[in-house]
Amino acid sequence: MLNELMLRLLNPVTDDLLKSMLTKPYSDNPFVMTTTFEKLSLRAVLEAGMRAETGQPLSRPMGSPLRLSPWEQILLNPRQLFQLPTPDETSIDTTITIGPRAQKPLVLETPILVTGMSYGGSLNLPLKIALAKGASMAGTATNTGESAVSMEERSTAQYLIGQYNRGGWLNTPEQLKQVDAIEVQLGQGAWGGAVSSSVNEESMDEHLRALWKVDEGGNTGKKSRFPNINTPQDIINLINKLKEDYQVPVGIKIAATHFIEKELEVIAQTQADFLVIDGQEGGTAAAAPTLEDDMGLPTLFGLGRTINWLRKQGKRNRFTVIAAGGFRTPGEMLKALALGADAVYIGSIAILAALQSQIGKALPDHPAHQLALYDGLFRDELDIEEGSRHLANFLFSCQAEIKMALQAMGKTRITELGREDLVSLNSELARNLQIGYAGEPLAENWGTTPLAAK
Repeated sequence: MLNELMLRLLNPVTDDLLKSMLTKPYSDNPFVMTTTFEKLSLRAVLEAGMRAETGQPLSRPMGSPLRLSPWEQILLNPRQLFQLPTPDETSIDTTITIGPRAQKPLVLETPILVTGMSYGGSLNLPLKIALAKGASMAGTATNTGESAVSMEERSTAQYLIGQYNRGGWLNTPEQLKQVDAIEVQLGQGAWGGAVSSSVNEESMDEHLRALWKVDEGGNTGKKSRFPNINTPQDIINLINKLKEDYQVPVGIKIAATHFIEKELEVIAQTQADFLVIDGQEGGTAAAAPTLEDDMGLPTLFGLGRTINWLRKQGKRNRFTVIAAGGFRTPGEMLKALALGADAVYIGSIAILAALQSQIGKALPDHPAHQLALYDGLFRDELDIEEGSRHLANFLFSCQAEIKMALQAMGKTRITELGREDLVSLNSELARNLQIGYAGEPLAENWGTTPLAAK
């Protein structure tokens, strides 16, 4: 009965609309909006409306929708006859070590880490706890992001990487002594590098104000530079001082840009144990679309050029390299590892995995990330135990598929991956990344040359 009533109400409306689109001239035809969306894109039209409404910069969650790293044009190389597959995938070792030369290296069971997403500036506390617990169940690390170490996250995380950040919230001895690795955050892909931002005290709850040490009526935020850091030498001195004062691995995180080699020249002068290259596809809780879409270098090219430069300078073994920015599948992660990364960070996909069974609490009226954000409408409805279990399951699933691929490639350890395990469908991409091209036979000496080595 209800269906019949709805049809009677809707049919005249749809009939009139169809008649208008078929008979009216283009200048007064509602169909012209379709061609407008085709020309400008639906996203550009909607974002133009938001800008026109407020006159303020936009703040878009989850990062750029653009997928600029052509991972799909790269394939992995299995073995069958000239080299046999690994007999048993259960014996394949996926252990990785971050900062093997540090006094207290960070040893993880998987090369997949949960990236820096801050409590307060980005995510709510329940989700941070769920991410920490899920990562711990899978034997890997999570990252504080640009925040401070909360008791709740520290007590849940088996391995916690702390970001020494431009907001200053984690930059004290009391805080730094609590983490298993220190990551100096000098930029990130989704922000186009390093940009100032602020958080008003009014938007914080009592727990966050106490953690960030913000007085009532005050405000806080991060600057584009650290205090008293005004030259490359100042950055070098900062890294080396942290290495001197703490026994855990110390690293540097930067956004990938076309100046990547110049940035690496500075990093190479430090005593850092690891470096994080964050590509343009990296996610974020909120950044201006121009910073997300139009600045930086795609993850694939940022990683490839980083490894090439380090090898050319004879410095590849000095640093653990972590690739970040837009990784979605174990296949993409494997390709990054074969290209030269020692580990990968995941963010947006980790959030969605954790929310897997709970997004119905927000949808269809609200986007799923309202469960995840610090000021999200449904932050109090997140089930921590359920979220941590689903993140762990996602990581276990990725780990299992990685082992299957390693078995097919005849590997016994994740660290055996190299560029001889990659082939590209694009000749120019193959040349730039120094990997095989699918249209040409494999070189006879491939796998014994420095170019094939990680």
